[in-house]
Amino acid sequence: MSIQSIRPGLAAVSVLGGMATLGLTDNFVPYISERGSLWQFHFVRSLMAVAILGAILALGYGSLRPKRPWAVIGRSLFQGGAMLIYFGCLSVLPIGVVVAGLFTSPLFVVLISVLFQGKRVGPYRWCAVGIGFAGALLVIRPDPSALDWVAFAPVLAGLLYAVGAVATRAWCEGESTLTLTAGFFAILGVFGLIGMVLISGTGAPDGHAGFVLRNWGPLDAAMLFWFAVQAVGSLIGIALIFRGYLIGEAGHVAVFEYSLLVFASFWAWVLWDQAVPPLALAGMALIACAGSIIALRSDNPVSAARTPAGEGV
Repeated sequence: MSIQSIRPGLAAVSVLGGMATLGLTDNFVPYISERGSLWQFHFVRSLMAVAILGAILALGYGSLRPKRPWAVIGRSLFQGGAMLIYFGCLSVLPIGVVVAGLFTSPLFVVLISVLFQGKRVGPYRWCAVGIGFAGALLVIRPDPSALDWVAFAPVLAGLLYAVGAVATRAWCEGESTLTLTAGFFAILGVFGLIGMVLISGTGAPDGHAGFVLRNWGPLDAAMLFWFAVQAVGSLIGIALIFRGYLIGEAGHVAVFEYSLLVFASFWAWVLWDQAVPPLALAGMALIACAGSIIALRSDNPVSAARTPAGEGV
């Protein structure tokens, strides 16, 4: 990238716009989880997203053909699994907790790089791992008597997301954003279809608690509207983030992705009156600090939650 093509201010605005879009649309999931099904949500949303991508392709922009199909599928399995857990958690946990758990992914990327790729990591990034781990504990709640093990599920999503992020660089170099995005949505659609087939839905509780346990919900105009909002919002958010990486330095752009913690928590407070406890707020700050250190100190900076390759939606 030439010096003339780098526009840090515009890149920051673009990424902030993408995170603001995703922070808002993710807060609409409770409108779906109250009556719908996690599996139905992913299946229908994926159909809509793939249809939009197909329209983009028909207009002559890009290609969906992967250079290495099995690499794209493998990478999409990890990313899809992370998002399956992420959206499932949104129905039972405060969105700030869920987003913070997903944002532990850069910490796992560092560990994976050391343990499985033999890379050397300096003291700054090891310090960041410790800071981020402390932050995750604060968000989850450090009091053993009040600990809810379900709160660890977003951290598992962060781990899967980290594996997918490593796979994106190791397996999918040269693949287009359109290809990876299509593969991601296709895998989520398959996950949704499998869930609808395997889960009977019998005895699923009413309301948000039944989101994961239901196989299907009403597909009326209101539900279709929220599915469409999710599909369009995800694609817009990814496009803005990708644009930011095109016109900015990756290490600096990645730092602005942590604004999702602010946007998601703000809209959760506005829409659902979900206030962030002081300990959790401190934990989010530590996670953001840790991810920023990793992004700025890495030779190949790691995007925190949704990378320019389009894996997070």
